[in-house]
Amino acid sequence: MQVTFKGNSLNLEGNQVKVGDNAPDFKLLNSSLQEVALSQLGAETILLNIVPSLDTPVCAKQSKEFYNALQAQSVKLVTISMDLPFAQARFCGTENIQMETLSDHREASFGRNYGLLIKELRLLTRSVIIIDKNKKIQYIEIVSEVTSEPNYESALKALNTLSAVK
Repeated sequence: MQVTFKGNSLNLEGNQVKVGDNAPDFKLLNSSLQEVALSQLGAETILLNIVPSLDTPVCAKQSKEFYNALQAQSVKLVTISMDLPFAQARFCGTENIQMETLSDHREASFGRNYGLLIKELRLLTRSVIIIDKNKKIQYIEIVSEVTSEPNYESALKALNTLSAVK
């Protein structure tokens, strides 16, 4: 699959996941430099907020939008980027938000396992993935232009639909 960055085509590496797939496990680093696997995130619905770098305005806005929208919901929000864990912690501190952030900077295994690693930039492409309590993928949006925001309304609607099915 390809995405664009400021109109220039880029290639995504790895195995593209699809709705209905079992979510591939991962081992990412949290802000304490501890490995965190998908299986450690609990048995609740998870929204993976995937961004290229929290140090950019669109990524920061995306992360804050989901953080604010999910405050009153029983959904686990996890923001994943290639940023170092220290940069992720700095972002949360600066923005005064308590959001779980995980870093794929070491091996880029999350990016490859989900088909979201931009080959030319070694960054994750902007995307949103919803995983249900059984670790099945229920929603995916890969934003075709990396500098654009995701469809927040569509993702939140998918979460509400999933909650109604419980």
